[in-house]
Amino acid sequence: MITNTIAVKAVVERNIIFFKRDWVILLAGFVEPIFWLIAIGFGLSTFVDDVVVDGVPIEYTQFVVPGLIATSALNAAAFDSTFNFFFKLSHLKIYDAMLTTPMTIGNIVLGEVAWSVLRATVYSGGFLALAAAFGYIPSWWGVLILPLSALIGFTISAVGIFSTTFVRNWHDFDYFGLAIQLLFIGSATFYPITVYPTWVQWLVNLTPLYHGVALCRELALGTIELSDLWHVAAMLITMGIFGLWAKARLQSKLLR
Repeated sequence: MITNTIAVKAVVERNIIFFKRDWVILLAGFVEPIFWLIAIGFGLSTFVDDVVVDGVPIEYTQFVVPGLIATSALNAAAFDSTFNFFFKLSHLKIYDAMLTTPMTIGNIVLGEVAWSVLRATVYSGGFLALAAAFGYIPSWWGVLILPLSALIGFTISAVGIFSTTFVRNWHDFDYFGLAIQLLFIGSATFYPITVYPTWVQWLVNLTPLYHGVALCRELALGTIELSDLWHVAAMLITMGIFGLWAKARLQSKLLR
C-alpha cells in the first residue's frame, strides 16, 4: 500500500509532466498581471480618488493590487479544479485508471488540490513580486501573502472539485464562468465592501474569495489585526467542508 505522501506527489508530478509540453498555458498566468498593473497603475488610478481604509486614505492602485493578487490565486486554482478536472474525470478517465493502482479517492483529491495550490501560489508569487517592485506592497507583512495565496488556492480547489462533480457537460461551465466573474468583481476587489447594502455584505462574507482579498489587503498595507483571524478561519472551514464533500461525491461517481 503506497503512502498518502507518495500518492499525492505522483498526482502532482503527472500534472507537471503534462504542462512541460504546454508551458505557454502556464506562462499566460505570469503575463496577465503585467497588463493589470499597467491598466490600474497607469490608467484607471489617475481617474479615481484615494480610497479610505481604516480611516487612512491610500492610492487606488494600492487598494486594488492586493485584491488582484488574491484573484490571481482564484483563477489558477479554479481553472485546474473545474475545467481540467472535468476533462480528466469524464473524458480521459484518468481517475478510473488511478484507482486500479493502490491509490484511493482521498489521494486523488489531495493530489489535484495540491497541484492547484502549487499553481495558484506560483502565479500569486509572481504577481506579488511584480507589485512589490512597483512599490504597491508598502508593508513587510506582505511576505505573508504568499502562504495566504496557497490557502486561497486550497479553498477554491476544494469548492471547485466538489462543484465539478455535478457537471453534466461542457455547457454547464457557462455557470462556472459567471460565478467566477461575480466573485472577481463582487469580492471587494475594486471597491470597499461598505458600498454594498447590509444584506449584500452578508452574502459577500459567505464567499471564500472575499476573505482572501480582505486579508491580502490587510497584509499589504500592514494594518493586520487579531480580528483578521476570522478570515483565515472562514477559509479553513470552507476548505474542510467542501474537501470532504468532494471526496464523498467522487466516491459515488467512481466507485459505483
